[in-house]
Amino acid sequence: MKYSIIIPTLNEEKLLPNLLNQLKQVKESGEFEIEIVISDGGSIDGTLLLAVNRADKIIGREINTKNSISSGRNNGARVSSGEILVFVNADILFEDIFRFFRFLDESFRDSENIAMTTKVKIFPEEEILTDKIFHGFYNYYFFLLNKLSYGMGRGECQVVKREFFEMVNGYNPELIAGEDFDLFKRLKRKGKILFELSLTVYESPRRFRKYGYSAITLEWLKNALAIIVRNRSISKVWEQVR
Repeated sequence: MKYSIIIPTLNEEKLLPNLLNQLKQVKESGEFEIEIVISDGGSIDGTLLLAVNRADKIIGREINTKNSISSGRNNGARVSSGEILVFVNADILFEDIFRFFRFLDESFRDSENIAMTTKVKIFPEEEILTDKIFHGFYNYYFFLLNKLSYGMGRGECQVVKREFFEMVNGYNPELIAGEDFDLFKRLKRKGKILFELSLTVYESPRRFRKYGYSAITLEWLKNALAIIVRNRSISKVWEQVR
């Protein structure tokens, strides 16, 4: 199987190289067939310069389109060629990237699984007690949601079979926030979604440090309810934190 790693970017020169270095190791190993797709939303720092020799494809934002992470992911998917789409944020790192892809090989080849997500934690060197409590709770809460009627997975890492991604028309480009929940909610109606507790991706704590967990939890809740009830997000702007 071929994997397309789709990374939406916007001024990510600080953290993107770490992820690209992990993906480079996978490509050089020859164990898996992967392509790296950078979908940029208009970076004005060195993001594109550092990506030009490391990504297989780079696509920019379309003129006269809403600049959202949903559109960025959709644009990346459109130019990709893999059977399995792996959407990750630019600030993440895999706990064990080879184990991640080996698990995908086992779980998506000739199986009924159509999508997958993983646990998300804060970078170990930056993690504090509040991070452990918050992410520990939400990882298991989202795991339970996938076992029940709702699909759920944070956009830090969402894996989808291409045919099903296209079947549901990808991410909703009108959503500024909650697009990850909305996608998995629609995919859940089409087949089985895995929430794999044995796999972890780490993320930067930058947004949590700036806004705090209470404000972010409230924002998540409002957007989730708005998507369920009215099929739209409450947030009108998603401020970048770098």
